[in-house]
Amino acid sequence: MNVFVIGANGQVGQNIVNLLHTKEEHSVKAMVRKEEQADELASRGIEAAVVSLEDSVEAISKAMKGSEAVIFAAGSGGNTGSDKTLLVDLDGAVKTIEAAEKLGVKRYVMVSALQAHNRENWHEALLPYYAAKHYADKWLEASQLDYTIVRPGGLLNEPGSGKVSIAENLGSGSISREDVAEVVVSTLKKENTIRRSFDLLSGNKEIKQALDSY
Repeated sequence: MNVFVIGANGQVGQNIVNLLHTKEEHSVKAMVRKEEQADELASRGIEAAVVSLEDSVEAISKAMKGSEAVIFAAGSGGNTGSDKTLLVDLDGAVKTIEAAEKLGVKRYVMVSALQAHNRENWHEALLPYYAAKHYADKWLEASQLDYTIVRPGGLLNEPGSGKVSIAENLGSGSISREDVAEVVVSTLKKENTIRRSFDLLSGNKEIKQALDSY
């Protein structure tokens, strides 16, 4: 499967790209914002496109052309203001959904945020971020795409355990970025996850078992 990864230079995105690059059944094209990022990926044999989520739908579509699936793992980052959150996490995400629909790319996996679907559980200090994620997810759910929405908890830079908890609603918690990447990539061919969403935390089930039983 030819997979287009948006937000490929982010910490989760890097894990996703690296994982896809190791799998024979997938090829990966990474969307990044800077030429030097594309050059680094190219040096490792990974195709990249230099495009911003603040560019047009047409520019994003041009980069996405030829893909069979999209993974959205982008974010404006914790050091930007609410304006960038709106432009990247909401409008940028919607642009990629529009591009996928325009091109007929049906499979789309969104990396969202834990409990983004429940307003009463949004983190008080991150309300603009959660609002952006909430409405980007809503836009995806209203599309005709074969989507999966993955809502991970607090992200950790530690080795993945390979064991997770997946459910419609989970309490607070965390998970390694490696495990998030493994779950996201694994959903690509899991038909039981199509047009479904779930919270994701570290847990006691092997990833395959957790996804199969969801």
